[in-house]
Amino acid sequence: TIVETVASALKLPYAAIALKEGDQYIIAAEYAHSPIFMLQNDGDIEILPLVYQLETIGQMILAPRAPGEQFSHSDRRLLGTIAQHAGIAAYNVRLTQDLQRSRERLVTTREEERRRLRRDLHDGLGPVLASMSFKLDAVHNLADRDPAAVKKMAAELKTQMQDALTDIRRIAYNLRPPALDELGLVGALKEHIASHNQGQELQITLEAPESPPPLPAAIEVAAYRIALEAMTNVSRHARARHCCVRLSLPDDLYLEVTDDGCGLPNIIRAGVGLTSMRERAEELGGMCRTEALPQGGTGVTAHLPLSRNHRIAAEGSEWTQFES
Repeated sequence: TIVETVASALKLPYAAIALKEGDQYIIAAEYAHSPIFMLQNDGDIEILPLVYQLETIGQMILAPRAPGEQFSHSDRRLLGTIAQHAGIAAYNVRLTQDLQRSRERLVTTREEERRRLRRDLHDGLGPVLASMSFKLDAVHNLADRDPAAVKKMAAELKTQMQDALTDIRRIAYNLRPPALDELGLVGALKEHIASHNQGQELQITLEAPESPPPLPAAIEVAAYRIALEAMTNVSRHARARHCCVRLSLPDDLYLEVTDDGCGLPNIIRAGVGLTSMRERAEELGGMCRTEALPQGGTGVTAHLPLSRNHRIAAEGSEWTQFES
């Protein structure tokens, strides 16, 4: 490792690399000449910043050969060169860690979705279908002997079948809203907003082009879910009279939801809904933030990055401009 090489080459009793995580530095690798080595005095520590493209990635922490001893000019030149290479290595380590955390989040999300789907099928549809099967057996046995009982069971079976169909539609909707396949992102949002605006004091408007280019399925679902969650928060908590949803595609997909209400309570700002919006965007390499607007009200802004091929498809399309 780098720290072992540095410590051995310069005969140092201790060397370590700490990576920056937020406002803290976390030891990522260290080497001590003796297993029982301890830094006796913080003043003896030499700290070199590890920088990559003007960003401080971490620190190299070194102990001198003897307490109070200073590094020579030649030592410092060598350490400066090593720190440059270590900065690149530290940046790559951080990228690897970020990628691993991202993969873990995706796996966790996928497994939670599978668990929810299994629960819905096992606890919801399973008992209903089993009950229907038993009743069909009873109908077969009573067909000739008790027509009245058969008629009653047939009515119960019809009700249970309707309930099962409702559950199937709900499960399918949770996997991917059918409106996205039928109408596309803009059409699905229009349909939802039109349904909401009927008889409501809060009026929602949509600013988006009429003919968007094809978008990846994951981008469509994330944008749709984020928009619906933001509109739901406005409707429930903001006491607003007007809400505006804007979509644009100058390069990536941008979604903005603003209102003229009183702002969201702190308990909502820390709630599951806003966390869900942020996580949906981050899973796709984007971002979503919620903030108070200078003129009053609240704004939700989401940025969902597109691949190069989808960017090319959108170039020159009317989706690069808003339509009121």
